[in-house]
Parts: sequence; C-alpha cells; structure tokens
Amino acid sequence: MHKRRKSFKETLNDAIRHGLGATPLPKNRPRFVIKARPMGLRPGIDPAGLNKLADRTEADRVSWQKGLDK
Repeated sequence: MHKRRKSFKETLNDAIRHGLGATPLPKNRPRFVIKARPMGLRPGIDPAGLNKLADRTEADRVSWQKGLDK
C-alpha cells in the first residue's frame, strides 16, 4: 500500500474486485442448502436471548473478579 501510494480502502477494494473476478462460478453447481436441526429448547425460550444472557453472565463474572482484586 505504502509503496504504491494507495489508501487501505483502495487496496481492499482492488483485492475484492480481483478475488471476485478471478474465478467465474460454474453454471451447474449445486444449490447451497442449510439443513436446520431442532435445538431442543423448551417452549417460550428465545434463542436470540441466550447471547444476552451469556453477555450478562460474563460481565457479572468480570466485575466480581475485579472486586476481588482490590
């Protein structure tokens, strides 16, 4: 980047354009399919809320540890 006097944005865009144009996609490739599986959660449990719970638990643990360090 520095040798060619290009910004990071220009260099990144050039790399993306080169990567996308380098190998054409085959016409007869199979369709990408994701196979969903049940999570086994009880009714009423929001799976999106599990990340919030994990974040709160982690924050509580960190604040508790910092309180012990004092």
